[in-house]
Amino acid sequence: MSGTPLAGGARRVIRTLVADDQAVVRTGFVNLLATQEDIEVVGEAEDGVQAVRIAAETRPDLALLDIRMPHKNGIEAAREILAASDGATKVLMLTTFGLDEYVYDALAAGAGGFLLKDATFPELLHAVRVVAAGEALLAPAVTKRLIADFVAARAASRRPARPVADLTFRESEVLTLIGQGLSNAEIAVRLTITDHTVKTHINRVFAKLDLRDRAQAVIAAYELGLAGPGRR
Repeated sequence: MSGTPLAGGARRVIRTLVADDQAVVRTGFVNLLATQEDIEVVGEAEDGVQAVRIAAETRPDLALLDIRMPHKNGIEAAREILAASDGATKVLMLTTFGLDEYVYDALAAGAGGFLLKDATFPELLHAVRVVAAGEALLAPAVTKRLIADFVAARAASRRPARPVADLTFRESEVLTLIGQGLSNAEIAVRLTITDHTVKTHINRVFAKLDLRDRAQAVIAAYELGLAGPGRR
């Protein structure tokens, strides 16, 4: 089993909250995650209200939230959990349909990733680890159309994004590759630079464009025309 390495060879344990109103689905995810040495399920919730309360009590690293839940849906729960933890708790949303209408709102709420409920076990584990590490992950089947539609839908109501001229050439390259879904390691290989240098460029991009996380960076890449259908 693989996990996020720490100094001395230890692995970081990802403390996870699972929220889904379908008991069978929730139990299935909990049981699967419990088989991993680097993942600990610290709470279960059957609706958004419980999810917010348990997140406040346990302070998980990751909240795995079903988008459609009673009393308080996953979007509302995500907003409250992210605000209460000041972003320390990452959010991975579960959706049944690739173009679920709520996915657009989840992006705006600050969710770091999306996963279809019919994802395979390896895909689930990968998503949990990637999002917990602060990366953005969208189900491959929905990524390009999802973000392109999201950006187009809110373009008229949102203030213009900062011009790409605010970024250096290298920062624009890094943001472009983030928009294409590449990880830090993949960006380092593509640009022949170190992982540390990639992180430095990303931090500068985040600061210049007032971005909170990688999911917002993906959106920014689309809004600035650096990523989108037909662009590579």
